[in-house]
Amino acid sequence: MTITLAVPSKGRLEELTREWFARHGLTITRPGGARSYLGAIEGMPDVTVRFFPASEIARELIRGTIDLGVTGRDLIHETSEAGPASVSFARDLEFGHADVVIAVPEAWIDVTHMHDLADVASDFRSRHGRWLRIATKYITITRQHFAKAGIAEYRIVESLGATEAAPASGVADIVVDITSTGSTLAANGLRVLEDGVMLKSEANLIVSRTADWSPARKALLDDLIGRLED
Repeated sequence: MTITLAVPSKGRLEELTREWFARHGLTITRPGGARSYLGAIEGMPDVTVRFFPASEIARELIRGTIDLGVTGRDLIHETSEAGPASVSFARDLEFGHADVVIAVPEAWIDVTHMHDLADVASDFRSRHGRWLRIATKYITITRQHFAKAGIAEYRIVESLGATEAAPASGVADIVVDITSTGSTLAANGLRVLEDGVMLKSEANLIVSRTADWSPARKALLDDLIGRLED
């Protein structure tokens, strides 16, 4: 009987995740090196470690094919509307801080809050002959947030590259993007609305609610989580 822990497979997120576990007395090993997707935790043979991209960890946690993993809160919300209800956020890991925000051009001096943006969106088609365009990688989060704000008159332009450059290039009018300091947005002539933070995100240790939690497997989970207490 084992449980599966998924951690980011490369880059700074992998390094920070392994450092965080080590600080709590658990060493994650990767015997096959960077090309291997299989690892372990020293002293915990009942825990299998898998190395996946952060976005894939979010998807598989929601599906229940892995038991717990480290990924961003934003990816859980973005992957599926049912994502937050399908998992339990066990621990904030105190790294990977970033916010999903709404940013408009600096030149839009009268647009400072969501209600101003709602007015712009409703007038945009009559004034410009097209819908307000929003460039973003965060399609699910954007649709949910704008629906709650009562804004429907817009079109999403899916961003595959540098989202913050979309308004300057004429691809979109505003952006929904992730930022930690706002400096990149500012460098591209954009500013975040006063109430434009849609979601605060950071790396989390997340448990799947949809995995098969037999009493024995739940006991293994409780043992692992218990060892990670500060």
